[in-house]
Amino acid sequence: MASTATGFWTEATLRDPKRQYRFIASFANLGESGCSWFVKSIDKPSISLTEASHEYLNHTFYYPGRVTWNSVSCTLVDPVEPDAAATMLQALKLAGYAPPNTAQDVNTASKSNSIKALGTVSISQIAADDNGLAPLERWELNNAWIKSVTFNGLDYSGDGLSEVTIEIRYDWATLTNHGNTFNKFDGGEFPLNPDEGIFKVGGDT
Repeated sequence: MASTATGFWTEATLRDPKRQYRFIASFANLGESGCSWFVKSIDKPSISLTEASHEYLNHTFYYPGRVTWNSVSCTLVDPVEPDAAATMLQALKLAGYAPPNTAQDVNTASKSNSIKALGTVSISQIAADDNGLAPLERWELNNAWIKSVTFNGLDYSGDGLSEVTIEIRYDWATLTNHGNTFNKFDGGEFPLNPDEGIFKVGGDT
């Protein structure tokens, strides 16, 4: 078989590249199905680094600073049963929020309850011939909670499906690629070999 580097376009037995539409996103504690089948789109995790600079004469030198994992946006279609809008409000209630109907409604949201309301949040890219195999790529958002919920507007001239967009905040993300896990803070190294597309974690390949 030709190598991936030299035979990608000519070797028919090589696997397809990852495709945008072959994905499954899941929120373990949101409804019976984890909302998987009515997720329309979702961002992958992204990272930003702060920077510090030092100026010397006519030169500026930059140094990397703290790492921040940016929030993820997810858009869901509202299928009525289950009701996506009601599901999001229920998650907010489980996080600890209660409308001020009486003077005794003094509960506020906590991080612990907010994380439990969502459960494990995962984004998996799958192959065309998945057949129960491990995903090509799986992201898990650690300590994820809902930061914002936006219900889309209504329009007499439109015939699109109603949608709900949520913004998800998390502390960091864990990537599992071809069954190997990266970024678990356990001594992982990346990459072992760029052509192999796998990660070395804690000394194991």
